[in-house]
Amino acid sequence: MGYCQMPLQGIKILLIALESRIYKANPIYTFIMKLPWFKKKKKQHIAITKIEGVIADGIDASSGREEVVESLKMAEEYEVKALIVRINSPGGTVGASQEIYQAIKTIREKGIPVVASFGDVAASGGVYVAMAANKVVSNPGTITGSIGVIIKSNNLTELYSKIGVSAQVIKSGTHKDILASYRALTEEERELLQETIDDTYLQFVEAVAEGRGLSMDEVKAFSDGRIFSGRQAKNFKLVDELGDFQTAINVAKQLAGIEGEPKLLHLEPEKSWRETLLGSFSKAVNRWQIGSEMQGIPLWLMP
Repeated sequence: MGYCQMPLQGIKILLIALESRIYKANPIYTFIMKLPWFKKKKKQHIAITKIEGVIADGIDASSGREEVVESLKMAEEYEVKALIVRINSPGGTVGASQEIYQAIKTIREKGIPVVASFGDVAASGGVYVAMAANKVVSNPGTITGSIGVIIKSNNLTELYSKIGVSAQVIKSGTHKDILASYRALTEEERELLQETIDDTYLQFVEAVAEGRGLSMDEVKAFSDGRIFSGRQAKNFKLVDELGDFQTAINVAKQLAGIEGEPKLLHLEPEKSWRETLLGSFSKAVNRWQIGSEMQGIPLWLMP
């Protein structure tokens, strides 16, 4: 009797996992998703992945690049019928946003339609990643836009002077300490940084033009860093449809050719131990850490 209870208990756990329809990026869930019995049921599945908070790489960001890309790969591996990317983000670093954008494009190339769904805020880098989707759905009041690039650093020379602190620097090149807090920028350095900003901005505009089927001039007309509402974004042709998350589900269902009620498959990367234990306090710590580590880095981020 005892030997029978173990496999039955395992089956019960499996069924609970399947009913919850929340899958995390670890081998156990991957094994469950690839079972032949489950594969037969995936014809109606729409995967959902979330991008929340600042998009960044190599730090404890709310939307770490590695975690988001991993959840996107899960959608591809599980052979779902469609994917919804729920975005509630003010943007983030350029490189991390570009890698997520490319991961979404890869999923589209596999024949899986992708719908971007805007939450409270989907701005700057949040807009960039959405440009890889087939369709974009936004709430009328979503804060979006902020298409542009910013780089910032603190000039603390006056403060250092008041407290008697001075820097001793040995460097390999003239601009090695560009944006250092202990000195002001030179005009030549301003020009160099502006060139970098302009090139990164152009990459952003190109992605929007390609994703939305607009000309570069049409995109530049509203890409001066301004924020705007979801309804305004529709007028700019930045989004396809106004509506809530259910609207995004309906659009994904239509693109995938799903008949009847779709099954929603929530893909969640595993949380770090700090997020699990500390919850919202951990998010506040992350936000402070991100702000300090992003000094001097070109950002697709709403200030």
